Amino acid sequence: MRAGRKEQLMDDRNLPWEGGCRCGRVRIKISAKPILTMACHCTGCQKMTASAYSLSAAIPNEGFSVIQGEPVIGGLHGASRHYFCPYCMSWMFTRPEGIDWFVNLRPTMLDKLDWFTPFIETWTSEKLSWAVTPAAHSYKALPAFDEYEGLVKEYLARAG
Repeated sequence: MRAGRKEQLMDDRNLPWEGGCRCGRVRIKISAKPILTMACHCTGCQKMTASAYSLSAAIPNEGFSVIQGEPVIGGLHGASRHYFCPYCMSWMFTRPEGIDWFVNLRPTMLDKLDWFTPFIETWTSEKLSWAVTPAAHSYKALPAFDEYEGLVKEYLARAG
């Protein structure tokens, strides 16, 4: 990490950050720093992204807003709600089932992305053999529920 990068990229004074889908019809804003960043290797994410894994940044709910357009629910249409642009169909964010205190943002939707590195990677039991991330922690499935508090504390300490 180059000198000063942490302060430049994760400082609250740099917020809010904005972003949008590929076509720009849906725009979002975050006004709170991520509490955790992730890469998910599950086959569901592979299919939804047409890639090796999906990327997520957990944003506190009060620090996330849609400022233009109206995303639609897509993906599996299940209990965890995956939101997409209705025009270009970019997968923008997810509201996980039973969890209303954060939003899983696809960080590639943000206009500024050079701050992002996945801190944990999940579902490595389903990952493609060549897929590699710089994540500090890897899990064959998901971390145990009681591990998240420590992971969040460690991530926030490293992120500034």
